[in-house]
Amino acid sequence: MQIGPLKLKAQLLCGDAIAMGPGKADLLEAIDRTGSISAAGRAMGMSYRRAWLLVDEMNRCWVDKLVETVPGGAGDRGARMTPFGRKVLGAYREIEHQLDSALTDSPLQQLSTLLRTPDAA
Repeated sequence: MQIGPLKLKAQLLCGDAIAMGPGKADLLEAIDRTGSISAAGRAMGMSYRRAWLLVDEMNRCWVDKLVETVPGGAGDRGARMTPFGRKVLGAYREIEHQLDSALTDSPLQQLSTLLRTPDAA
């Protein structure tokens, strides 16, 4: 979320790993839309390996899997967000919504008026 010079980004940490952040939330939504980690990665401009590593990291960070994969050549293969994944994603998007509100309805907005412009710094 960015308004003028202010930018807030929610990241939930699991040790040193990012359990959830804006990019991972977008990846979950892309997997939900496409039913595939590789297609979701392509849609976001990343390799299958990068997308798979992000999914693996998310699945290891939470008490239950966010994404299930079904290997094989049948029509059921691919990936899907689990009900637990939907719960985590929904809660994360609510945090983002609250951050949006904080940018427009708080002292954070006042701080932006006190910053120098980049060429005046």
